[in-house]
Amino acid sequence: MSEANAPAISNPVEYIQHHLTNWSIGVEHGKQVNIVDFSVFHVDVFLFSVLLAGLFAYVAWKVGKSLNADAPSGIQNVVETVVEFVNQQIQDIFPNADRLVGPLALTIFVWVFLMNAMDMLPVDLLPSLWGGILGLFGADPHHVYLKVVPTTNLDTTFALALTVFALIIYYNIRSKGLVGWLSSFFFHPFSAKNIIVKIILAPINFLMTLIEEVAKPVSLGLRLFGNMFAGELLFLLIALLAFSVWAMPAQIVLGSLWAIFHILVITLQAFIFMLLTVVYLGLASQNNEHH
Repeated sequence: MSEANAPAISNPVEYIQHHLTNWSIGVEHGKQVNIVDFSVFHVDVFLFSVLLAGLFAYVAWKVGKSLNADAPSGIQNVVETVVEFVNQQIQDIFPNADRLVGPLALTIFVWVFLMNAMDMLPVDLLPSLWGGILGLFGADPHHVYLKVVPTTNLDTTFALALTVFALIIYYNIRSKGLVGWLSSFFFHPFSAKNIIVKIILAPINFLMTLIEEVAKPVSLGLRLFGNMFAGELLFLLIALLAFSVWAMPAQIVLGSLWAIFHILVITLQAFIFMLLTVVYLGLASQNNEHH
C-alpha cells in the first residue's frame, strides 16, 4: 500500500470530496462553496480553461500559418476535418447563418471537447504533481486541491450556456426587432384570431414562452455538467479499487473500459452543445412568430 493511496483506502468519502474540491480564492481552504457565490473564484477552473483555449488558439494559428494544399500535414488534415464537419452541421441546420456562427460553433465544439478530455487523465496525476511541487515549498500535499476538468463545474457550463443565451436574445432582436420579439411572448405557443381570446391566452403564452426560453441555457448547462460530473465520479470510484495487488487487475480492466466509453461521452457532449447552439441561433433568426 502506497502512502499516496492511504487517504483513499482509509476514508473513501474524504478521498472523493478532496478530488471534487476546487482550488479557490475567497473561501476557507478546502471548504465547499454554495452553488451560486460570486465572491469565490475557482483558480483551477480559470487556469485550465485558459490554458486549453490558448492551446486551441496556438494550434489554429500554427496550422493557418503553414497551410499546404499540395502536401498537408497530419495536424492540418485533422483541423480541416473538424472544420468541414462543423461547417456541414451549420449548412444543414442554419443555411443562412452569418459569419459569426461558424467560428462560434467551431470554438464551442473544440473548446468543450478539450475541457472534457481532461477527464481522460488519471485522476491522481495532476493533483499529485501539483501537491509534490507545493510540497517542496513546505505545503502539505494532502491539503492541496486541484480540480482539472473545468466542465465538472457549474461555473463553466453555465458561463458557456449564458453566453449562448445572450446571443439567442441578440439574434431574436436582430431578426424580429425588440417589439416583435417581446410581443412573441404573448402569442406563442397558443394563437387565436379572436382578439378577446388572444388577450385571455396572453398570460398563459407569456409564462410558457418564458419557461421555454429559460430552459435553453438551463438544459445546456446542466446536461454538460451532469454528464461530465458523473464521469469524473465514476473514475474516482474505480480509483478506489487500488487497495491491494489483487484488485489492481479489476481496476485496470474497469478503468480501461470506462475510458474507452468515456471518449464517446466527451465527444458527444461537445457535439450536442455545439449543435444545440446552432439550432437555437437558427430558430432565433427566423423572422416569424413560429418556432
